[in-house]
Amino acid sequence: MSRILDQRILLLVTSLLTSLQSTKVLSEWKKCGDQECEMAMSRVQATTDYLGPDCRYLNFKTGEEIMVYSKLSRKNENLWTGSKGKDFGYFPKDAVKVEEVFIAEEVEVLTKETDFLCLHGDKYTFE
Repeated sequence: MSRILDQRILLLVTSLLTSLQSTKVLSEWKKCGDQECEMAMSRVQATTDYLGPDCRYLNFKTGEEIMVYSKLSRKNENLWTGSKGKDFGYFPKDAVKVEEVFIAEEVEVLTKETDFLCLHGDKYTFE
């Protein structure tokens, strides 16, 4: 009985640490093409395969096209946000090359807590 309880506690602690990591604010500021960050800023192509550390990140393979919607700024300028098909998330700017720029003037806006939530299926996971 004690062994089962120890395993459940370990599982609970692991789950808690994972959920804390996946809600961590990556930056307080981001650059976008408009105030709502709804306009695509550019189209990029992956120059390497990328597998993100958690569900907030966009996974892709070399050669895939990604639409960029925002770029984290100040604290974490190496991460951009974009989509590939129905998938959306953060990725390192060094893993892509810019193919086409749609928005030349970037607007810096504050990030929101919802910018750093994981999307599972059709619902957000609030942890």
